[in-house]
Amino acid sequence: MVRNSSRLAPAVLVLSLALAVPAVAQRVSGPPSGGNQKASVSQWIGPVEVNVTYNSPKVIAPDGTDRRGKIWGGLVPYGMSKDAFGTCGDECPWRAGANENTVFRASGDVKVEGQPLAAGSYGLFMIPGPEEFTVIFSKNSASWGHYYYTSKEDALRVKVKPRKAPYTHWLTYDFVERKPSEATVVLRWDELEVPIRIEVPDVDALYLAEIRNELRNRTGFDWQAWDEAAEFCLQKKVNLPEALKWADFAAHAPFTGQENFKTLSTLSQAQAANGMADAAKATMQKALEHPTATVTDLHMYGRQLQAQKKDDEATAVFLLNAKRHPDVWPVNVGLARAYSAQGKTKEALAAAKKALAQAPDDANRNNLKGMIAKLEKGESIN
Repeated sequence: MVRNSSRLAPAVLVLSLALAVPAVAQRVSGPPSGGNQKASVSQWIGPVEVNVTYNSPKVIAPDGTDRRGKIWGGLVPYGMSKDAFGTCGDECPWRAGANENTVFRASGDVKVEGQPLAAGSYGLFMIPGPEEFTVIFSKNSASWGHYYYTSKEDALRVKVKPRKAPYTHWLTYDFVERKPSEATVVLRWDELEVPIRIEVPDVDALYLAEIRNELRNRTGFDWQAWDEAAEFCLQKKVNLPEALKWADFAAHAPFTGQENFKTLSTLSQAQAANGMADAAKATMQKALEHPTATVTDLHMYGRQLQAQKKDDEATAVFLLNAKRHPDVWPVNVGLARAYSAQGKTKEALAAAKKALAQAPDDANRNNLKGMIAKLEKGESIN
């Protein structure tokens, strides 16, 4: 299944980076050369997909030799290597895997170790060293090994620090240290890992571009989409003027808009974020009084106000909830908190005990028991 020419045997012997695989690529389908199975790992960083596809050699050689502790600076030499095959000459980096090129793909523009790299596919090479690795992203991603590597095709080079790691038998790539706008892809093999930090610049702007496009298609025919778009901006504190337009559209647009507790409360937040304090207050009051405002809506809004240290406003919401939805869960929980904030411990304790009898599950019952214990000691529960 694999074409191995005996005339190439002397050259194969000196291919220091061949990782015990033939120098000639497979021509037909079959198992991977040298048993170096193909693998792929992907990670979304914001709306950008980053992928590494590679062939994975193991520490034990195909002939059974245990190469543990002999990979780095041994099987994988430090620095550039010489190769009699191909055209890389004495400037041959490590292919960062086995067999075909290891390929790094990004569906959008990224930064690698702080340096810009355009969206696309790249051959991933490395120049290993005991203290530092140079990571190379080559515009040529379709070659076999390093044999035709040339620095003229480099798109980017960055330097990273290798670090000790738990033993890994198969060469493996993985994404770690994930954050909303960045992640670190690490190569692990033997007892070493090589971390490469990938960042997506201005993730929020990319999301906004996608949101704008989505609102122009059938997604935009639902008020929920406009409300979610406004909420995204409010949570991220970006694009606030447009967020106000989107929130108003969710509540009032012809055919699409719908006034309800959700759209009105989002509109109130958008008005407040744009400096329209009086309008925000009036809109929120309208939301609280709207027939769609459920007992849970009112309770959670009261808790939100408490988190903002607006105890008087929270108390008013809890009392409104009790008037609108008398003696139901979780109204009595809210009343307990409201009375506690007013210093009315006796009333708070009575409401908490009522709530305990209404609690729907053990988690809430245990939480209420803790509240009651505090109230019985004369402590506040807010």
